Amino acid sequence: MKFSENWLRIFVDPPLSTDELAQALTMAGLEVEAIEPVAPAFSKVVVAEVLSVHKHPDADHLYICKVNAGLAEAEEPLQIVCGAANVRAGVKVPCALEGAALPGLTIKRTRIRGIESAGMLCSAKELGLEEVAAGLLLLPESAPTGGDFRHYYELEDNLLTLKLTPNRGDCLGLFGIAREVAAITFEDLKPLTIKPIGGQLDDTLAIQVDAPDACPLYCGRVVRGVSLDVTTPQWIIRRLERSGLRSINAVVDITNYVMLETGQPLHAFDLAKIAGALRGSIHVRYAKPGERLQLLNGEDLVLQPGMLVIADEVKPLALAGIMGGNESGVVQGATDIFLESAFFSPEVISGKSFSLGFSSDSAYRFERGVDFGATRDAMERATGLILDICGGGTGPITQVRGKLPQRDPIRLRVERTRRVLGIDLGEARIAELFRRLQFGFSVAGDVFQVTPPTYRFDLAIEEDLIEELARIHGYNHIPATLPQMKLGMLPAPETLKPLAQLREIMTGRDYQEVINYAFVDASWELELAGNNAPVALKNPLSNQLAVMRSSLIGGLVSNLQFNLNRKQPRIRLFEIGDCFEKSGDTYAQYEKLAGLCYGDAMTEQWGERARTVDFYDVKADIEALFCPAAVEVEAAPHPALHPGKSALIRLGGKIAGYLGELHPRWQQKFGLPKPVVLFELEVASVTRTLPKAAEISKYPPIRRDIAVVVPEDVHVQAMLDCMHAEKLPVISEISLFDVYHGKGMENGKKSLAFRMLLQDTQKTLTDAEADRVVAQLINVLQNQFGAKLRS
Repeated sequence: MKFSENWLRIFVDPPLSTDELAQALTMAGLEVEAIEPVAPAFSKVVVAEVLSVHKHPDADHLYICKVNAGLAEAEEPLQIVCGAANVRAGVKVPCALEGAALPGLTIKRTRIRGIESAGMLCSAKELGLEEVAAGLLLLPESAPTGGDFRHYYELEDNLLTLKLTPNRGDCLGLFGIAREVAAITFEDLKPLTIKPIGGQLDDTLAIQVDAPDACPLYCGRVVRGVSLDVTTPQWIIRRLERSGLRSINAVVDITNYVMLETGQPLHAFDLAKIAGALRGSIHVRYAKPGERLQLLNGEDLVLQPGMLVIADEVKPLALAGIMGGNESGVVQGATDIFLESAFFSPEVISGKSFSLGFSSDSAYRFERGVDFGATRDAMERATGLILDICGGGTGPITQVRGKLPQRDPIRLRVERTRRVLGIDLGEARIAELFRRLQFGFSVAGDVFQVTPPTYRFDLAIEEDLIEELARIHGYNHIPATLPQMKLGMLPAPETLKPLAQLREIMTGRDYQEVINYAFVDASWELELAGNNAPVALKNPLSNQLAVMRSSLIGGLVSNLQFNLNRKQPRIRLFEIGDCFEKSGDTYAQYEKLAGLCYGDAMTEQWGERARTVDFYDVKADIEALFCPAAVEVEAAPHPALHPGKSALIRLGGKIAGYLGELHPRWQQKFGLPKPVVLFELEVASVTRTLPKAAEISKYPPIRRDIAVVVPEDVHVQAMLDCMHAEKLPVISEISLFDVYHGKGMENGKKSLAFRMLLQDTQKTLTDAEADRVVAQLINVLQNQFGAKLRS
């Protein structure tokens, strides 16, 4: 919204400079996007009358002009040489006197082709008012000869451009902006005086609203005997041009002027172009299939169902709320008009400009909502200007009124206001601010019942009113206070490893962290997690992001594909993120840690031969995460993993996660040329054993090695668990150091060699004592697993 500052100050004139006014508007939520002067600085330019014009004796395109510049000290008219084609005797034009400083030019007395010239007759371009000019800037006959041109043309003015938010359609008229300025600055607002125009004629045109929900209010009036031969007054033209609109003819200029002044779009139809005028009706209806309409911008439209039109008995005349039709427009020669002022529902107009590929000032206002309480007043205002400028007589207003938007009272609690704003405005201050905003209200105790005015469509809830109070009170008057709250240390069990530590361990083992969406493809959940009932989103971003993940594996495989497509040969990724599961009507959220390895186990180097990463490389990474706690690995199936190369991870008898190679089926589906090793853990299961103080033995340890033969299907972990279950106090360590299959070994048998360290804290163990402990363990293995001591 661009407007003239001088025009604004007619309604409200606060004691603020232009910059201060712009700052006040911006701080109240009406951002001033630009401030620009109406014209560049220049001086010594007056209104002059050309008395006579003669051809220059030595030039075909130059004229010698005698000019009355209204100078009291001048005994004779000024002689000025001019080359403009439109110069003629009797016209009034701007004249730059000797010594005048124009944009980029200083005027001096000079000789042009031997003829003395004592100034310059100016075009709009030379004064910096327009970029292109065809000749001199011709002024009305009423312009005061000798008067200061800047004062006469009201050039001591600035143009302010507001960047309005979509909810502030009430400020798309100058009076609405003035109302805001008055409230912000606590200055008096000069009311817009509108006098009802009595019907001098009996002529009316019937109005039939066939779409009452789309047009709850329609006003129309016949005006006869107008003259378009009159020139639009300069004050209207200047205000239109400074708001970005060009002058067309007096009637159209007046409807545009009233729109800029009040925010209410109007339209004038040539009454002679309305079929059955005064016998038929104006219809407000939706377009019929196949109807066409040529708009004022020259665009020929094939009207679609759902487009609201203004029509006569035969054809559409205008696209309601957007643009008039070319055929029924008011042009030179029209003498009788039908003037329209209406309220169209924003829902009907919204989006139409976008679909049509063009916008208009009317559509811009109607789709944001106009003041339906001022629809009739805007017509009265336009009628008065038309009669004053164009003459003629008017008939009465014909009005069709339907169900207009309700302005229900909004409840505002003083205590709620204090809590939201952080300051106590008090009932008296709140009432004062509402009066400044011209909001009707009543008070009961500390509760206000506020009725929004008809021009404020953005007020619906209590918080809207609180925002209005903050705006008018002034955001800069609300002190910046820091929130005060009691802080307490969150519990951090020592048995749980912090996420930062887990990230540090993973990055230290050459992994890189990734972050993926928690929304995934439903096929990932079914194939990689075996989840037939994932948590589905009601409004997914896309079909590929339709469910909440219960596993991190899908995202890591997708990351792997992304990197392989960019020629990365060795990839090690991990992610820590939330996963979601549904159980009946309840939902659960878990934090998981997953990792993926692909390619060589180590980066290319001379010290190690290249080999592909395997199960045991990743198992070592998992053990580093749990260290110093020891995890157990047990073969078990998983939907995403290779049937013979997958295992579950246990800690303290509880399942902590899974480890293994990606299933060949998914490896083929995702187009992965090499095996992929991955794991997934519950973050809550990655615990550590708290250290316990124990006596350190000062006596030397004794090592004993035993080799036993057991069946092939016996698990080493089971044997270790069985020996540890004896809880022999002198045993400090039992570990496997060799497995043998081969020559000299029976079929279905294997040889396992264990190292045992024995140490007592009270004495040095004798060989006999050590032998008795080892024999006890051998006996356990024989009884439990059928082990035989290998000789």
